[in-house]
Amino acid sequence: MVRSCCVIGCTVRSHDRQGNKLGNGLSFHSFPTWKQHEGAHIAELTKKRRLAWIAAVGRVDLQFSSISKCLLVCSRHFHSGKPAYEMDQTNPDWVPTLHMNSEKRRRTQGQQQRALVGGKHHPHPQSLIQKIALIHPGDQGQHSVTTDHDYCSFPEPSAEDLSKDLESLRKEIQELRVQREFGLQRFAGSDTDIQFYTRFPSYNHLMAFWVLIEPCIYKMIQASGAKSAANTDEERQLLQPIDEFFLFLVFLSVGLKERDLAHQFNIHQSTVSRIIATWTSFLATALGSQCIWLTRAEVQAYLPKEFKDFSDTQVILDCTELRCQTPSSPLLQSETYSSYKSHCTMKALVGIAPHGPVTFISDLYAGSVSDNELFKQSGIAEKLTEVMAVMVDKGFLINDCCKCKVYRPPFLSKQKKNQVKETQATVRLRLHVERVIRRIKQNKLFDGIITMSPVYNISQLFAVACMLSNYQNTALVKKQVK
Repeated sequence: MVRSCCVIGCTVRSHDRQGNKLGNGLSFHSFPTWKQHEGAHIAELTKKRRLAWIAAVGRVDLQFSSISKCLLVCSRHFHSGKPAYEMDQTNPDWVPTLHMNSEKRRRTQGQQQRALVGGKHHPHPQSLIQKIALIHPGDQGQHSVTTDHDYCSFPEPSAEDLSKDLESLRKEIQELRVQREFGLQRFAGSDTDIQFYTRFPSYNHLMAFWVLIEPCIYKMIQASGAKSAANTDEERQLLQPIDEFFLFLVFLSVGLKERDLAHQFNIHQSTVSRIIATWTSFLATALGSQCIWLTRAEVQAYLPKEFKDFSDTQVILDCTELRCQTPSSPLLQSETYSSYKSHCTMKALVGIAPHGPVTFISDLYAGSVSDNELFKQSGIAEKLTEVMAVMVDKGFLINDCCKCKVYRPPFLSKQKKNQVKETQATVRLRLHVERVIRRIKQNKLFDGIITMSPVYNISQLFAVACMLSNYQNTALVKKQVK
């Protein structure tokens, strides 16, 4: 059956004049049914909608109670291509409003009115009034009826209404942009997401750290190793400094690959490498400029009560290893191979104060180096004096290379009763450094095998992760201020 749109001025048909179906993808919809027996509210709503459709179509020959089911409205007059749900009056598709030719509709209405005057059709009351006005033009003043009025037209919105609508649309666009973009503001309302992506416990903690470093970021020196490659893509999107910092934290905390970060932040992969290198160097310099090594008086001021029998302890030391990419050179393979991890590794010495903060970080060395040799090369022995003590694992035989006292569990199994208690206490307290190292390795970048990148320094990256742990985590043990 051939279907056509009944809106005045619309020439849409389902078939051409030869009867061939047109593949225009349009659909046709009938007028709303008046549900008179389905409750007063629904009946009133459907009546109101049916009248609105009649007014929108612009056909003066239509009567409310006798609209044929063959009268259809095509989908091009609706924003979504179909009428809205009948109970949703706020939806713009509750009434057809698109592509309504008002000028052509007024001319057609005049023709229909003149045809109704000479024909036998019985119009509805509104059309009857218009016909009377045409027959008796002298009485128009009495009835106050004009024939050129468009009863289907809608009032033009005021400038104030347009301004409000424009502001509302801007807010909606901004909200959609924030939801679409992978940036800090997208997760600002969820402390759980902030902790997952940055290792900071909450958004407020992260912003407090940002306030500390923000004055220095404008002096940051941009890494230029990948700049030319990034320019070929013309920087699909320029990130704000805080979003660059967020990208760096996501790389460190979640361990996402550079290609994945490029897709998430909608930038070039070489730009991701440049951002990581820039922020690694900047944070290593900014945080490294603050002396993390504490004086003896500062350590004593915050010494926990658990260390009352080891009150001269200045630092607790332990080594940690990071699995790295196997070098192609056999010589480098032998130097980096760790028999403890059965893999090529890089090794670092980490020291903490008795109350928990990281106070010493060495450079990364080849995994084959021993604990004693790493202690000598790290330079920490120069910081220790005779009145200090260091707490280490039993593998650190460092009595001959430092002048301070060493708390170390003995190798011998036969011990006196007082030595057993001291050994147990030493082992229990030395576990604090292992807990701190475990916190540092919660950064997923250090979980897998680290790729040796020519763009950024892995040793600096590890040092930054260690120093950030002082800002990201709470104290291991409660402090006791003296």
